[in-house]
Amino acid sequence: MASVLYFQSMQLPRIQREAFILRPWDPTDAPALVKHANNPRVAANLRDGFPYPYTLGDAKRWLEMVGNNKEDVILAIEIQGESAGGIGLHGMKDVYKYNSEIGYWLSETHWGKGITTEAVGAMVKFAFEQTQWLRLFACIYENNTASMKVLEKNGFTPEAIHRKAVMKGGKLMDEHLYALLKDQWSGGSSSGSPASSSRADFSGSGP
Repeated sequence: MASVLYFQSMQLPRIQREAFILRPWDPTDAPALVKHANNPRVAANLRDGFPYPYTLGDAKRWLEMVGNNKEDVILAIEIQGESAGGIGLHGMKDVYKYNSEIGYWLSETHWGKGITTEAVGAMVKFAFEQTQWLRLFACIYENNTASMKVLEKNGFTPEAIHRKAVMKGGKLMDEHLYALLKDQWSGGSSSGSPASSSRADFSGSGP
């Protein structure tokens, strides 16, 4: 059974804000994806499926995978005419089918402008208004406090710390679980915050 619980006829959303557009990825995004993803400071906060160095071959393979993905909501963050980050909702299955993991990353060029906070808010609004998902969650590395702030500004609350659950860059780290329930969502949007990347990775097992 497909994990996405909105009408199958619905197209991937295009969400426009003053500073960015959330829209489906396109094969022509490959050069911009390499430009912005090929950064060790971005990769450090993501799963190992998001490689560094990030090559043109990596970009083309990932974009092909996204084009064939009919279950998840995986969007580019377009800024000033080029894809400069990504955000997505990865639906769970079986008894967890009303849960979705949110993941995101943003080019270092645009950190500190509040873009990630607003993009997360836009995706939360889409998830709770246009799908049947009732709970969104994200898992953040212990050293990624900027991403924790992004989630908190959008109403997410810390639910657990998975102690020494992550091995990243040769270091064993805690993982912080954040979640937001639809019936606790205010329906508002947040803006303005230091922005960084979450650990979720769109090219591997995460969203």
